[in-house]
Order: sequence, then C-alpha cells, then structure tokens
Amino acid sequence: MAAAAQVGSGLAVRRPRAQDVDRHVGERMRQRRFMLGLTQHQLAELIGVTYQQAHKYEKGINRIAGGRLYTIAQALGVEVGFFYEGIGAKPGAGKPTAHQRLLLELTRNFVAIADRRQQEAICNLARSLASSSEAVAADISVAEDHGIPCAA
Repeated sequence: MAAAAQVGSGLAVRRPRAQDVDRHVGERMRQRRFMLGLTQHQLAELIGVTYQQAHKYEKGINRIAGGRLYTIAQALGVEVGFFYEGIGAKPGAGKPTAHQRLLLELTRNFVAIADRRQQEAICNLARSLASSSEAVAADISVAEDHGIPCAA
C-alpha cells in the first residue's frame, strides 16, 4: 500500500505512489484525447509512437518521460501541468458525469459541422428550446403560487 507521512497533528496523510501518478497522468491524457475526439491511433501518430505505446501511457503501464510529456501536451493543446491537476483528489473525482459526457459529445459534433449556417441554426434551436423550458418552469411556478398543483 502507499506510504504514509506523519503531519504535526498526528494524522497520517496518504502520499501517492509513483504508479498512482503514472496512472493519473495517463488518465488525464486519455480524457484530453477523448475531449478532442482523437483515437489512440491518431494520438500515437501525433506524438510519434505506436498506438500500443499510447495505450500503455494512458493505462499508466509505461511511465512517460519529461520530453515525451511535453510533446504530448503540445499535441493535445494543453500545458504540461494539465496532466497533474487533481493529483491528490479521491479516485474517480475527476470522472465526467453523464451530463458532462453528453455536453462533450454535443460540442464535438457541433465543431464537426462545417457549414456556419447549420451551426447558427443549431444555436437558434437550442436557444428556443431553452427559453421554452424556462417558460414552462415559470408557468408551473406561477400556478403553484396560486395553489394549482402541476406535474413537472
């Protein structure tokens, strides 16, 4: 198990092991690749390794050297520090929720639309749907204020 360090209050604080850090960096790499809609093959090509090696980096099986991490950061459009964000957090704390995954998919698909008019049409549709949802919520609130029960 991980080594524990004593702090002034006498409580043990868990220090991450090297393998934990490697897995965290790999998970952040996978998350960023996913955000950009890249496959492991595409990422591997961008950073000059095989897709098997990219897979091992993402799983934390192989440690990523400093120079390689810099290359990966450039390929994924982030600072090197991005890979270390949340390193002390509870396991699973950085995992996207179902809602966040849906937003990510929506964003990826939206960006893939080449026609600017189609993008604007989708924005208008979303705006219209949002305002109609707000109107329905406001109507329910007014009805309930007047003692009229409503099913949401």
